Amino acid sequence: MTDDTLTPRLRLSRPVAADLDEVFAIQSDPRVWTHYPSLRHTDPETTIRMMERWERSWSDAGLGSWVARLRDTGEVVGNGGCTLLGGAVWNIGYRIAGDHHGQGLATELAQAGVERARVIAPDRPVIAYLVEHNHASARVAGKLGLDLVHRAPDAGNPDPGVVRLVYADRPLTPEQLAAAMA
Repeated sequence: MTDDTLTPRLRLSRPVAADLDEVFAIQSDPRVWTHYPSLRHTDPETTIRMMERWERSWSDAGLGSWVARLRDTGEVVGNGGCTLLGGAVWNIGYRIAGDHHGQGLATELAQAGVERARVIAPDRPVIAYLVEHNHASARVAGKLGLDLVHRAPDAGNPDPGVVRLVYADRPLTPEQLAAAMA
């Protein structure tokens, strides 16, 4: 595709319906949901709804989550990028296949999303929304230059003891924070 984004190891493509099976395989793997197991996809319909949200972000903002493939083999190893939340903030997110954890692919994917978001709408804050016990994602947020701007109980989490963190590339207005928490 002509609009793919290349990183040193990844080819990032706007998702298409034919990606469903490979994206579902990652989203349904318990290894990628150790920090929030109740969000693991148990049926393809959940993945379809997620991919529809990505497409809305692409249509509305010109950017959304990509499907990430290894450049040398074409293997789908994850998804992620920046999606628009509440029309107010870019949310950097990613999910990397369990067999590829610990290789720096999440940081590589996230960095590409941040770079693209800053080109498309540099006045819109970039945030990372994660649970406090997800130390790997907190490290990625730090590598992206994001600072912790909010810490509170994670409303709606089935585990009432879980704390939600929001990292951002700048201070957030109350409206931007509300969009990040929605």
